[in-house]
Amino acid sequence: MKPRTVVSMEQALSLPYATLRFAQLGWRVIKIEAVGGGGLPGDPNRYIGARIADADRRSYFIAPNVGKLAVALNLKDPRGQQALHRLIAAVGTDIFCCNTLPERYAAFGIDYETIRRVRPDVIWAAISALGPEYPKTPGYDPVLQAMVGYMELTGDPDGPPMLSGVPLIDLKAGDEVFAGVMLALAERAETGQGRAIHVSMLQAAASWLITTLPLVDFDCAPDEITRAGNEHRKFIPTSVYPTRDGFVYMAIGNDAQWRRLTAVPKFAPLANPVRETNEGRHRERRAILREIAAITQEHSSVAIAEDLAKATIPNARINTIPEVRALEALRDKLTLTLTPAGKTVRMQPAALDWPGQNTELPFPPKYGQHTRELLRQAGYLDGEIDALAKEGAVSCGQ
Repeated sequence: MKPRTVVSMEQALSLPYATLRFAQLGWRVIKIEAVGGGGLPGDPNRYIGARIADADRRSYFIAPNVGKLAVALNLKDPRGQQALHRLIAAVGTDIFCCNTLPERYAAFGIDYETIRRVRPDVIWAAISALGPEYPKTPGYDPVLQAMVGYMELTGDPDGPPMLSGVPLIDLKAGDEVFAGVMLALAERAETGQGRAIHVSMLQAAASWLITTLPLVDFDCAPDEITRAGNEHRKFIPTSVYPTRDGFVYMAIGNDAQWRRLTAVPKFAPLANPVRETNEGRHRERRAILREIAAITQEHSSVAIAEDLAKATIPNARINTIPEVRALEALRDKLTLTLTPAGKTVRMQPAALDWPGQNTELPFPPKYGQHTRELLRQAGYLDGEIDALAKEGAVSCGQ
């Protein structure tokens, strides 16, 4: 695919994750950050976590922002808006993205109609909490996890609702921007027209409720649409089990797998006529889980995994994050960057392999690092840039 140019007014995680996927394809991604506001300048995530390179490039900021250029503009100032529009035109922008509140689109000069006047065939994509119909509602992953029921579905059934271990809704929204832009590019190739894409974090997250939300109209039991701990709500006895030295996850997805499990000598005592079907196992669910745990805790994780593998029962150790990074299936696919001090940082892999994609990306830029360079491309002279910076319309960083 032809490399594209993306201009993205972005902060936090959801949209930076989306535009990272474009950077991994070798596309040019220009990150627009705010000037002013009274706090620390730019993307707040610059200042979260351990200091990696300097004060504005900390650990939480690094992975979503490798391979990008950084421009700082004050979009509350008409001169900052004009600089953005000139930049969009000068760099041949294919895609414009933003994840600010919808009520700010027009005020900042970044609404679809305004950007389309600058680039008539632009693909415009925005992430917000609930979509443009709710222009004042901010979008935060934990709040959306609560609102959309993810927390109701996560945790021990006898405990409180819990957040997931990763920011699922931020990342889901970012993936929807990526997918929507790709669809719009295919459409533009046929029609020559751009498109506005509005990603509602709530709606995107609710689209994943495929195994629970429809059950409401099936008159389901309350325990079918609430927390189930590590158990699967339908497939018995899929769960986590203790071993002598850790834990193993075992998934029994059908009756044939159950028969293979109970053919393993150490698991043979589990078998009885009632348990031959998933429906019967559901009736004896609690007893089966106790009996399996009593067996597995007498053996090492390796021994249990070997038995399950021989019986072709899906299973896995519960890996730590360092162990995940070392997995043979992943360790050669990790994205790499190099800190200014020369240290190699190994990060998450790209979501899928694609010919020509970048697995080594430049370290994230400092705040405003490329403002001057890119405004020159937009036709500004150095004296003009200096004047704009002095008056707070742009920032060239430190």
